[in-house]
Amino acid sequence: MSEDEFNVALLVGAVVLLLAVATLRLSVRTGLPSLLLYVALGMLLGEDVLGIEFNDPQLTQLLGYAALVIILAEGGLTTSWDSVRGSVPVAAALSTVGVGVSMAVTAAFAAPLLGLDARNALLIGAILASTDAAAVFSVLRRVPLPKSLSGALEAESGFNDAPVVIVVVALAEHALGPSDAYELPALLAYELTAGALIGAGAGVLGTFVLRRAALPSAGVFPLAVVALTVVSYGAATTLHASGFLAVYIAGLVLGNAGLPHRPATRGFAEGLAWLAQIGLFVMLGLQVDPSDLPSVLWQGLALSVVLLLVARPLSVLASVAPFRLPWEHAAFLSWAGLRGAVPIVLATVPAVHELEGADRVYNVVLVIVVVLTLVQGPTLPWVARKLRLADPMAAREVYLEASPLGRLGADLLEVHVPAGSRLQGVELWELRLPRDAAVALIVREGRAAVPTRDTTLRAGDELLLVVTPDARAVTERRLKAVSRGGRLARWGGPA
Repeated sequence: MSEDEFNVALLVGAVVLLLAVATLRLSVRTGLPSLLLYVALGMLLGEDVLGIEFNDPQLTQLLGYAALVIILAEGGLTTSWDSVRGSVPVAAALSTVGVGVSMAVTAAFAAPLLGLDARNALLIGAILASTDAAAVFSVLRRVPLPKSLSGALEAESGFNDAPVVIVVVALAEHALGPSDAYELPALLAYELTAGALIGAGAGVLGTFVLRRAALPSAGVFPLAVVALTVVSYGAATTLHASGFLAVYIAGLVLGNAGLPHRPATRGFAEGLAWLAQIGLFVMLGLQVDPSDLPSVLWQGLALSVVLLLVARPLSVLASVAPFRLPWEHAAFLSWAGLRGAVPIVLATVPAVHELEGADRVYNVVLVIVVVLTLVQGPTLPWVARKLRLADPMAAREVYLEASPLGRLGADLLEVHVPAGSRLQGVELWELRLPRDAAVALIVREGRAAVPTRDTTLRAGDELLLVVTPDARAVTERRLKAVSRGGRLARWGGPA
């Protein structure tokens, strides 16, 4: 590539990125996940319209995996363990039993609809079995749901990529045989267990190192945190374990370890994830030949109905049966099985392995993702209201930031009181903070003052607390409990 070509590529890339960012406004107004707009932008740039040629399934798959690593890392780093902890068993069931049921049901319908043999039918069923972290996060974080429900959906979308990738690759590489009934479950058990252990180990080790490194810069610290999540992916894949599960678990551990500069880390991870999503979806759109879509439209529509009304509900019912969830929760889980980048990326696997009908599989999967996104994305808030699950008065979580004070042997804790937090109206003495924590300053409407024990908190207040390292975790738990439960909150949570 010449220097002039390189400069043109930079210009085109920057313009595409700015156009993609501009579409976020439209996404928020319509309720559609932004992935549709990015895929459409990629198709517009493609060979059939503006003439950019791109048809490399293997490169698409590799870049897609790289983007998914960043998206899953951001999902783990920004997920509150307190929010998902009680939902992990349900999420684990949805990510294993649910994936298996969805795969089998979809394959049973795909075989006659698309004229596929058993192997390829199971392959397309596996490709479509995973819900998408980016799509789920972009829609659900705008809908105030009960913690147990939103936690189950977020954890499921983080967990279920790993088993699906393993099954898709195994089916693409090997024809079905009698030994598969024994080998595939053993492979799944090893890769998922090893991936989870590697991710947890990377998170714990990274926390140990970062706390002692005490990096003072809010700009360098996020780089180290994100790099650690990518290290977990590389380590897991090197050992033939699940890298996707490792990176999500590592992000979850690091994001909930009480490390300094959390808002800076969260903002950096979110920015990287947006860049990864934009690049991924535009690239996936470039891979599409729009003139081929009409020929698979009716099959895509039929399988969309199967997924939405048969496969997903049955997979949810089979997964949550032991947990006795309210029927409203099960109904919302059934409707909220959003598909997005993961199925489209996995749809490149048949082409990489040069399987017959690979292009057709990719086009069918794209149609299904678009249809389900158009149907489910805008309707999720409405469904939540109809099931009486949405809680517009839900308390907002308190924002906490921490920075090390170096040789003083203490941490400076910055607390923002958001609108809707039950910290409003609470006097400082009612916080009942530990003895080794003190509110040193309060900033209100741009003016700083030293508070007294009778100072009453208001929305928008910024508090600066000086705490010892030993008292920091207790102080944070107490502030979050009062933010959710008010002045009468117990030490362990809301009253």
